Order: sequence, then C-alpha cells, then structure tokens
Amino acid sequence: MNPMWLVRAKRWSQNPPSAKRIKLVFSIVLACLILVGIEKTIGVPDWMQHDRLSRGGIPR
Repeated sequence: MNPMWLVRAKRWSQNPPSAKRIKLVFSIVLACLILVGIEKTIGVPDWMQHDRLSRGGIPR
C-alpha cells in the first residue's frame, strides 16, 4: 500500500465529506449496479454487441 493513501485517510478523517456528497456517490454506485443487473438478466440488444474482428480487420 502506498503511504500517500495513509495521508489521504488522515485528511479524510479530519475533514469528512458532507452527507450530500456521500448520498451522491452512493446513488451513482447504485445506478451502476442496477444497470449491470439489468444487463445480466435481460441482456444487451444486438445493436450494442461488438463484432469480433479477424486478424485482417475484416468482420467474420
């Protein structure tokens, strides 16, 4: 572990983020988890799938 992380942890403990910032971060994480869950259960549409390219760069 980098020693700078300990310095950051010390600063964070002395000046913790506001409740508004914590709610913002948790809501972003929750939105990402919801999107991953939808993608895993329902799947991804065909137009969002990427095509595998052969070595020549021409799609199979």
